[in-house]
Amino acid sequence: MEDSLQEFKDFCSSQGHNGCVNSLAWNTTGSLLLSGSDDTRVNVWDYNTRKLLQSVDSGHIANIFCTKFLPASGDDIVVSGAGDSEVRIHRRSRVAATGSSEPFGLFRCHSKRVKKLAVEEGNPHLIWSASEDGTLRQHDLRQSVTCGAEQECRNILLDLRNGAKKTLSDPPKGSFALKSCSINPTRPHQILIGGSDSFARLYDRRMLPPLTPSGQQSKPPACVCYYCPMHLSDRASLHLTHVTFSPDGGEVLLSYSGEHVYLLDAYNGNDATVVYAAGDVPRRTALVPIVNGQQYKVPSTQEVPSGNKRECKELLEEARRALEEGNSFCAIETTSEVLETSGVVLEPQLRHDLLCLRAGAFVKRGWKNDMHMAVRDSNAARLIDPMSVVAHHRMAEALSQLGRHKEAWEFATRAHHLDPEDGTLSDHVTQLHSKLVAAEQARNVWNNEETKPERRPSRIQSLREFLFRQEQDHSDSSEESRRAERYDSDLEEEDMEMEIEMSVTEDNDRDRESGAPSSLNLRVRRKCDGGREKQANTVASGAPELQTDIAMDMRQRYVGHCNTGTDIKQASFLGERGKFVASGSDDGLWFIWEKETGRFVTMLAGDDSVVNCIQCHPHDCLVATSGIDNTIKLWSPSSNTEARRAKGADSDALRIMADNQQQMRRHREIGLPIELLQRIRGVEAAVHPFECTQS
Repeated sequence: MEDSLQEFKDFCSSQGHNGCVNSLAWNTTGSLLLSGSDDTRVNVWDYNTRKLLQSVDSGHIANIFCTKFLPASGDDIVVSGAGDSEVRIHRRSRVAATGSSEPFGLFRCHSKRVKKLAVEEGNPHLIWSASEDGTLRQHDLRQSVTCGAEQECRNILLDLRNGAKKTLSDPPKGSFALKSCSINPTRPHQILIGGSDSFARLYDRRMLPPLTPSGQQSKPPACVCYYCPMHLSDRASLHLTHVTFSPDGGEVLLSYSGEHVYLLDAYNGNDATVVYAAGDVPRRTALVPIVNGQQYKVPSTQEVPSGNKRECKELLEEARRALEEGNSFCAIETTSEVLETSGVVLEPQLRHDLLCLRAGAFVKRGWKNDMHMAVRDSNAARLIDPMSVVAHHRMAEALSQLGRHKEAWEFATRAHHLDPEDGTLSDHVTQLHSKLVAAEQARNVWNNEETKPERRPSRIQSLREFLFRQEQDHSDSSEESRRAERYDSDLEEEDMEMEIEMSVTEDNDRDRESGAPSSLNLRVRRKCDGGREKQANTVASGAPELQTDIAMDMRQRYVGHCNTGTDIKQASFLGERGKFVASGSDDGLWFIWEKETGRFVTMLAGDDSVVNCIQCHPHDCLVATSGIDNTIKLWSPSSNTEARRAKGADSDALRIMADNQQQMRRHREIGLPIELLQRIRGVEAAVHPFECTQS
């Protein structure tokens, strides 16, 4: 599959749902495809005939977010999780024989939406469900196939209700909503969790405490490892929409809302793996030291074959010409092709030149987080040559765009001292010093204005009053309505208190030159009553301390798509060996990149609005996609032509990707809970939930 995954055709567009298709799952052999939709139906499709075999009325009363075949059940048992906070299990044979939609199993122990299900290959007994109530629950069908919201279910495997982290150094506290989970296919005792902060967490089920009931809220258990790109580790407003393991279990893929897709090593097992501590985060922009030695590895100094050396130098010159011609995208893709390809041995000076060139291309392109990538490359180049003028100059340029004027001026000054004859460097120092002075003056003016009582924003109070008014106006006593809204039951507390937090966004790289905040985020947070707060602070005796200051950094980044409109956007490995990476996008396209180099391969029109789901066939050369449309599209390679080189990306593709980056830049996370937004929308939310519409 890896050799021919360049151009696809949509040869099957299967009708069968009457709403957005939010979930796709293949069975083990790939003969059947399972889909779940907003129409609350679970459909089973035959791969060979492309026909709908069975449509099951799940009984859910809210949109289905996740579906799975239960392994080793003869593909007879299907599981679904939905926005009504329920996990339902159906036997296909029983549904076909009786025509009844009554579930074989029903779990009602979650209190909020169930966003993801996980199963273990070959295990027909266990199901894991991740919910926005902050818990990962383990359902053992050997013990029970039913439970209710009122009974005390002892099935909480992970209690993260108070597990959110603002930064790597902060202890876990505050409400945490689980968005995604994944079982390691080669080490099924390991489970990966992603949710409403920047950090994915790896847990070993063998090391977790015994299952606990819902009423016993405990301290978050210790995780094996955190996963988060270093430049995102202090972004409190981010959240993950999808996490997954590679087919061999050695890598993880993270997809962020309002951000890119990132590849990280699952384990610290090779020289390329980057493990960082909380104290390393500020050091990445410090003049001295570069990093503590773990951040970047000294390149190999072994002899480079003359043929490889010549080819690499030719690509370096090609990238340099592209940058001079204004094609920074091509320069980045070409340099990445050399730097990121495993097995290519580069002499230190050549690696240094490639890193500096790519850093300059990142600065010129200016897509979201490109400045952080320029900082990363410049630091790697400085480690090779601590006296590098170009590396210090690139650092100064990137930090200036990030609004870090003091650090930028320091790096520019160092570059000028290293080469005092270069007038351009002298002018750069003067320019950055002026920006530093202007930024400091603007900051003082802003702080003085903020201290005036009359500057308090009146619109904040208006929003507060509006939200309270909506809470009081919403009253529906019907039993079905109460059941439909059980997943946001904590909004119905009598003594609910709301706090509106104003914070400075750090999403934009270029909007920070004035020194004043570029925009404000509004975040409405629920505060529990005193009894609940007291219960939340209860810690189970003997619980291990949570690891707080070590994380795995990114190895590769995939850019071009847009992920701001929905909360279930997937990113997936393609191929049995996972040589490619794919993701849906808010523009109706889905994107494919080369996993190792991050090089863009192609984009394909998969939906009229938004593509959310990407599922590669377990064995065949085929990919299934779905999104806002009520169709499922199947894609297979249509040619064996060589993959497009970076310079082959046409102007339309570059324009689309650039537009997506602008959309990601403009994205401002208001921070209102989706449950609350749906309550504001009233009855319409039950028919057209936010998951299916671009926000």
